[in-house]
Amino acid sequence: MQCVTSLQYVTEAQFHKNSVELDDDADELIHVMSAGRAVELQVALQRAPLSVSSLAQRPWPEPGFLPVLGGFRDRFVETPEAKYCCEDCRLVLCQPRQTECGHRFCETCINSLLSKPNPVCPADKEPLFEDKIFRDVCCHREIMALKVYCRSQKNGCQEQMSLQQVMDHLNVCPYYEVPCPLGKCQERMMRKDIPDHLSWKCKYRETSCEFCKHKMALTELQKHKETVCPAFPVSCPNHCSFPSILRSELPSHQHDCPMAQVCCPFSRLGCTFKGLNQDMREHESSLASEHLRMMVARNTTLEAKVEDVKGELQERYKVLPGLNTRITELEAQYEDMREKYRQLEQKLTAMQKLMSSQTEKLLEVEIEMRTLRAVRDEVETLRTSFEAIRNRVNSLELARGTAGSGTHTLGSLETQVSRHDDMLSVHEVRLADMDLRFQVLETASYNGTLIWKIRDYKRRKQEAVASKTLSLYSQPFYTGYFGYKMCARVYLNGDGMGKGTHLSLFFVVMRGEYDALLPWPFKQKVTLMLMDQGPARKHLGDAFKPDPNSSSFRRPTAEMNIASGCPLFVSQPVLEGGTYIKDDTIFIKVTVDTSDLPDP
Repeated sequence: MQCVTSLQYVTEAQFHKNSVELDDDADELIHVMSAGRAVELQVALQRAPLSVSSLAQRPWPEPGFLPVLGGFRDRFVETPEAKYCCEDCRLVLCQPRQTECGHRFCETCINSLLSKPNPVCPADKEPLFEDKIFRDVCCHREIMALKVYCRSQKNGCQEQMSLQQVMDHLNVCPYYEVPCPLGKCQERMMRKDIPDHLSWKCKYRETSCEFCKHKMALTELQKHKETVCPAFPVSCPNHCSFPSILRSELPSHQHDCPMAQVCCPFSRLGCTFKGLNQDMREHESSLASEHLRMMVARNTTLEAKVEDVKGELQERYKVLPGLNTRITELEAQYEDMREKYRQLEQKLTAMQKLMSSQTEKLLEVEIEMRTLRAVRDEVETLRTSFEAIRNRVNSLELARGTAGSGTHTLGSLETQVSRHDDMLSVHEVRLADMDLRFQVLETASYNGTLIWKIRDYKRRKQEAVASKTLSLYSQPFYTGYFGYKMCARVYLNGDGMGKGTHLSLFFVVMRGEYDALLPWPFKQKVTLMLMDQGPARKHLGDAFKPDPNSSSFRRPTAEMNIASGCPLFVSQPVLEGGTYIKDDTIFIKVTVDTSDLPDP
């Protein structure tokens, strides 16, 4: 088998994001699966399948570490063994997954196969099942240790490294093609050519203006000189006798330029003269008396306005004491209102506490009333039965005609009735116990699969939030008639780090009748799944292999072991926002792999 190469890569950050490592604990094995990652997996499974021929037509991608589709296309120092190649795309495996039939596939390749109807393994045509496919961590580790040539070999790099070290090498490889570090020009060059590019070739390289010594990009130099350079020489816009002036000195020059057009300083007083700066002195000296008259007229007008304003201010000042008194009264009223509002808030809080306590008492009274109604009905039934017996005894007494014998018969009948009542109570207890045993036997599964139907989800969830019933246990199920006894445990409002945000699901090993004949510790693969009741059937699931050192999977000494599973199994928004709840009911499926389980 020959390995070919894939063409698209994702970033190293995405690779680390999608990697999930198992954390083994000494007491409990907890495998955490986030709901967000489960949604990404569902999207990947719905992609349309892509052929290898279509992959080969794609150009070499932007550098990254993991290919988006298929396996690695790096050039390996030694030809990889066949066991390291994908059965579908023939590339060196990327994120290897192993099927139930023992063949290995890239993660994207197996997702593409699973998206087809009735998927089968291309190697042996065996049917593929999503819950029977697992990550091959050992194979992944061996592939990451394979030696490859640098991806910049075509540019002259002869370095060799393990596949795991590719990204670290590319970050320092002098032959690796990178964009211009200035980020503006679109040219790419080898890393070792960057100093030469920045010094002589890049049109965005830094340079200095020869007039003001300001530093800028080369492309901005000409515009800088023509528009903003303060030391650049410019000509006077009035075409005076000065040949050139620094741009920074131009404003002050225009103020004194003899050829500048100016207005008379007395224009605000009514003078309409406009002319050259060099003619202004002659105008000011010739019309000095007219300018003085304008100033006197303006001064007279201003004095009249000042008097009017002074009179208006005096009138308003008379009103100020009354306004001040009114403001003081309003402030006092505001303080009174704040105090009353605070008292009302305290009363409202007290009333709310009282209403809460009264509500709890009413619920307790209602429960007691229901119990009393049931007792009353039982008493009425007993009274009716007793009256019927009494009437029967009276009729018997009349028939026999002797009072003494009738009294004796009545006593014996009452004794018999009492004895029968006691026997009836015993039988009712036994009947209830037998009914419970029958229900367990009727719903028990002996093939390692549990389908758990949980009704009244909203009510049970509210009870969990109120800490009345934190968790629920399923009916027991078995790996066989003489196999392991197990059950499931669910926290509808979450447990541990998932409390209040997730539904937590756990697997429990119980003490069974045939534990002495079974191998311990428990080692079978366990799959937990939340069933989608919509047409898409996008079930959410997770699987784990038991830790043989955990006390959760040793032979039970009590009724059941410590639960082990997923505290972050599914988030509440995903659960309640999808089609996993219908008719206020959810379905949970637990599957235990019994394929390699020996007969007891």
